[in-house]
Amino acid sequence: MTKIDVISGFLGAGKTTLIKKLLKEAWKDEQVVLIENEFGEIGIDGGFLKEAGVEITEMNSGCICCSLVGDFGTALKDVMKRFTPDRIVIEPSGVGKLSDVVRAIESAGLGDDVVLNSAVTVADASKTRLYIKNFGEFYINQIEHAGTIILSRTGNISEDKLKTALELIKQHNDKATVVTTPWDQLDGMSIKETIEGSDLLDELLHEVMEHHHDEDECDDPECECHHHHHHHEDGECDDPECECHHHHHHDHDEDEHEHHHHDHDHEEHEHHHHDHDHEHHHHHHHADEVFVSWGMETASKYTKEEIEGFLAKLSDAVTYGVVLRAKGMVEDASGGWIYFDYVPGESNVREGAAQPTGRFCVIGSKLNEEELKELFEK
Repeated sequence: MTKIDVISGFLGAGKTTLIKKLLKEAWKDEQVVLIENEFGEIGIDGGFLKEAGVEITEMNSGCICCSLVGDFGTALKDVMKRFTPDRIVIEPSGVGKLSDVVRAIESAGLGDDVVLNSAVTVADASKTRLYIKNFGEFYINQIEHAGTIILSRTGNISEDKLKTALELIKQHNDKATVVTTPWDQLDGMSIKETIEGSDLLDELLHEVMEHHHDEDECDDPECECHHHHHHHEDGECDDPECECHHHHHHDHDEDEHEHHHHDHDHEEHEHHHHDHDHEHHHHHHHADEVFVSWGMETASKYTKEEIEGFLAKLSDAVTYGVVLRAKGMVEDASGGWIYFDYVPGESNVREGAAQPTGRFCVIGSKLNEEELKELFEK
């Protein structure tokens, strides 16, 4: 029997860190295959996770509906045939809707030897209100469809702010188990037991499948499932309304929606994506309509101070757009390699293994690609 665990979470929540912890402390005696669905041009997380010795099928097509309903079932069957794993871990795009992923798994026809074991959402406790206000359609979907919600960065915030985060989460999912203890105080095995102890999965599956339509029954052009029935191979799509179309050109400025929230973690400056908060999750936008990724490869060498200086500037939303995530790996001018991660209000710069070439990747809304290129290029 193969278990499938879905570990979702908004951009920068800490999905990769959690997966590494579980691999080391809870799944170490199992044959585990990780499947990523990375939003963006450069699958940098794949490089990080390969260090953990995990076999990865990288799917950088970015579009949850198109890739997961299109090639995702094939990828899962191929993984089953090639590796017969004990566990398949699926790490969806940070801007993917968890309901899309769960539905894709259930619709893949994997047979009786495969079971959906868990649907987990990792949520940054310090940014709950901010992301609900500005990107609620995507963020709330991940919260609503989780059997277990694992909060990250709880050790970095006040007790009052943690209480507020919990209240906001429970407004959208009051049945899921919420893990609030800092991860460094928990053993991975206890996290595994908490995840697998959730009894919500059957209810969540029923809800996800019930609220969508069979392929032949959907005639609503606004419904997300409508477009994925007609997904196309690259170069074949000439329908400007199709989500596939937007992805193939997502490095251009296709984002027509305003999402300025000048993210300095000052929640009083939040700008609303929709006029009414409670309507967020009723809208049907695809990630590629809202989020943009920009990336570049480089053979240049950098210092740690230069990288830290770059990251410090990314909070300037007027110049660079709303940067929600930045990550990469570049050669160090003094020898070795520099790896970095950035989410608003927090960055991490560290040493890492050599790579074939240096890479930067930035994900956000209304990105100014020319300014980003000028910032990182040397």
